[in-house]
Amino acid sequence: MSKGNVLVTGGAGFLGSWLCDFLVREGFRVTCVDNLSSGDRKNLEHLDVEFIKHDARKPFNLGIKVDYIFHLASRASPADFQKYPVDILLTNSLGTYNVLKFAEQNNARFVLTSTSEVYGNPLQYPQNEDYWGNVNPIGPRSCYDESKRFSEALAMAFYRESGLDIRVGRIFNTYGERMRKDDGRVTPNLINQALRNEPITVYGDGSQTRSFCYVSDMVDGLTRLMFLESLRGEVINLGSPNEISILELAELIKGLVNTNSEIIFKPLPPDDPTRRKPDIAKAKQKLDWEPVISLEEGLARTIGFFRASQ
Repeated sequence: MSKGNVLVTGGAGFLGSWLCDFLVREGFRVTCVDNLSSGDRKNLEHLDVEFIKHDARKPFNLGIKVDYIFHLASRASPADFQKYPVDILLTNSLGTYNVLKFAEQNNARFVLTSTSEVYGNPLQYPQNEDYWGNVNPIGPRSCYDESKRFSEALAMAFYRESGLDIRVGRIFNTYGERMRKDDGRVTPNLINQALRNEPITVYGDGSQTRSFCYVSDMVDGLTRLMFLESLRGEVINLGSPNEISILELAELIKGLVNTNSEIIFKPLPPDDPTRRKPDIAKAKQKLDWEPVISLEEGLARTIGFFRASQ
């Protein structure tokens, strides 16, 4: 017997398809909505899910009843910030509004996948949920940073005005199998350069830091955020607290791939955060959650995936 009906927007993407994997395995009836702008139907072809090709920027007249909604629809690659800024802004504003209205019609529990980018180039380390951020509202990353901040504000307005059961997960850097080769994020970039024995590109001097969470750990965090009780209106960081510099990451990947690629340095993009590390005390307390897959293990799995698809 099904545990309930779940809608996953952006479900054909990297993280969304992993989430669909978990939900199907756990006995939920899953509907995936995706316009395939950055997702891929191949990510779902092994799963028994209903797929609806639909753009979140259009109203959700889907003719289905759902109990839970995971809202992941949005381009998230920094490479897309320059190519599709208006698309990203509208997906995270009008698109989020449309999905929230659909949640309201269904009285469905709603998890918004927000991002560590709401903290911008942070002045507080590590970043906890009470930090309001340091964001350039008109910079080249603002289409994503500010639209995600708006998504959070809109979701919380629905929570306060209509009593909708809203939960917000602020996702820090996540990686793993099914990321696109051309995703533009640092992990697939470095891995694929190493696998092709090309120069490995590090921006700036490589001292900027990130914290990398393997995708199965992230799915575990998101599903706990959804299915545990007494979390209405909560905003919770989800990510790895283990900080590593980009230069250290490049050297680690170079060693795991066993390549002769040299590491080269290029100018740092504007507004690129210098440090990024989540405070996950709230996730530990409220969700009994923290990542369990080490960076070395997760990278080995991810390298194996990209090696097989070379």
